[in-house]
Amino acid sequence: MSGSSRPSPGRRPAGEHEVKGIAFRDDADERDGEEAEQGGAPPPSPAAAGPRVGWRKLTFLPVVLIAVLLATWLWFRQADLDALSRNALGNGQVTKALWQHVQLTVISTFFVLIIAIPLGILLTRRMFRRATPFAMAFANMGQATPAIGLLALLVIWLGIGRRAALIGIIIYAVLPVLSNTIAGLKANDPTLLEAARGIGMSPLGVLTRVELPLAVPLILAGVRTALVLNVGTATLATFGGGGGLGVLITTGITSQRMPVLVLGSILTVALALLVDWLASLAELLLRPRGLEVGA
Repeated sequence: MSGSSRPSPGRRPAGEHEVKGIAFRDDADERDGEEAEQGGAPPPSPAAAGPRVGWRKLTFLPVVLIAVLLATWLWFRQADLDALSRNALGNGQVTKALWQHVQLTVISTFFVLIIAIPLGILLTRRMFRRATPFAMAFANMGQATPAIGLLALLVIWLGIGRRAALIGIIIYAVLPVLSNTIAGLKANDPTLLEAARGIGMSPLGVLTRVELPLAVPLILAGVRTALVLNVGTATLATFGGGGGLGVLITTGITSQRMPVLVLGSILTVALALLVDWLASLAELLLRPRGLEVGA
């Protein structure tokens, strides 16, 4: 019939082939044709679809903290402070206590990292795996002991000062980083490690280029937990002569001055939230790109 759209016997539609008299279409050719129609570029991977950190993540918590601190400042502007409260909050005492608290947090976290992460790596090596239960038991003891009791024992042993406070904070925060480092390294797929060894990587190369990058998310989660713990535990440093925002809190409690107590508490909470927010940003930005595919 003249109106028939059946192709001629010598010609077939694009992408259709014949094998032993049977016609079929190649899906790969269809996909190639679709990609050609779209400009030849493959669809973007999920990891490259958008930025790692959205604008809400960047702005929400800072705006809330600024609003809380501004409201606290306005309240203090109209508050009727007596001589004792002015003495506790004046002459740069608030700035000094805040700076001491930041120092205690940063220094203790630094030592936690250089102790817990290498120790966690060491305990996942074949030679030292038997020591893992003992190390974890010791770390658990450090966190199970009440922080104020641990600090009191260290003050009796080392005397009053920042050193005793720092050691107490470090002992208290080692557990989350150590346990997450061990868990992250143990969770790696053994076939990936065997493949890395099979292409000639040294043990150090496998550790630094395969094991640690895959364990980064869990390790960073432990570091984030340790940071928040350190901010809270640092308030107890005042009982050992270590300073920090705990000075304002204890002064407000012992002298029954609510403005001093409120200011010390709000600054501690704001600092903890700020540190947690910064750690969450680091957790997102330092996560290897390859681990985001399909997330």
